[in-house]
Amino acid sequence: MVPDDSAPAAVADTAVPNPAVPEALAADPPPITPAPPPAPPIDPRTQLRLRSETDHLVLLMPNGSEAESGALAWGELLQHFKQRLNGGERFWQPHTVVHLAARDRLLDVRQLQALEELLSAAQLTLKRVSTSRRQTAIAAVTAGYSVDQLAAEDSLVQSPPPPGQPLAEPLYLQTTVRSGTEIRHPGTIIVLGDANPGSSLVSEGDILVWGRLRGTAHAGSGGDRSRCIMALQMHPTQLRLADLVARAPDGPTHQYLPEVAYVGDNTIRIAQAQAFARQNFDATLGQGARLTDAFKV
Repeated sequence: MVPDDSAPAAVADTAVPNPAVPEALAADPPPITPAPPPAPPIDPRTQLRLRSETDHLVLLMPNGSEAESGALAWGELLQHFKQRLNGGERFWQPHTVVHLAARDRLLDVRQLQALEELLSAAQLTLKRVSTSRRQTAIAAVTAGYSVDQLAAEDSLVQSPPPPGQPLAEPLYLQTTVRSGTEIRHPGTIIVLGDANPGSSLVSEGDILVWGRLRGTAHAGSGGDRSRCIMALQMHPTQLRLADLVARAPDGPTHQYLPEVAYVGDNTIRIAQAQAFARQNFDATLGQGARLTDAFKV
């Protein structure tokens, strides 16, 4: 069959680019990526904050109740604090003393040293740590800082504690308390080591030094005269029991025996530990106690 030349030619189903329209406009436009939402502002209560006091600065740590939501990791916490130290206007003099209010934050020696390095770079000197955590208090003493061991915080209790509240658990320190270090605790302080001259131990309970006591010791700081101070070698700079004060006798002591300082006849007395134990043992018997077979001699 001879093809019919009069039939119209087939049109291919292909798009012919229009030379009048640029290729960039002819193509589909790229999808628009939405801008990321702005980061939420950081709650200042979850950051380290410096506050000016009369003769020092206070570095406030965020406590547990304030850091429950939006809390920063330790590295972020230090980074934000470093930026604020370097970027803000300094309102302190060089070598100003800083007291760290750690509150219920759990800190170890390395974290305390990291804080000290940041403060030293800003010409600030960390001297004292106040905390309600015994582990933090032990770490601070080990690092050589003065410590205020506080009672555990309770945000629901706004009124002062009632009189006669039990003492806090004893604070055990297996270290040498160095000169210039002050330790305060609302319970008994037990030091497995020496307390060097220039150190200070302040306790609402008893003070026991399993070593040489050559600094200042104040037991019963809340006014309880029934408290005592014990040491394997007693040669303190000053002794205080409640409201009473005594100092060590002049001259060197050639013989050291375990001794106990206690209140008797409205004055501070010192007795050998063995005699003190026998005295209290006899007083207990005088109050009607009875010996068991194991203690009969």
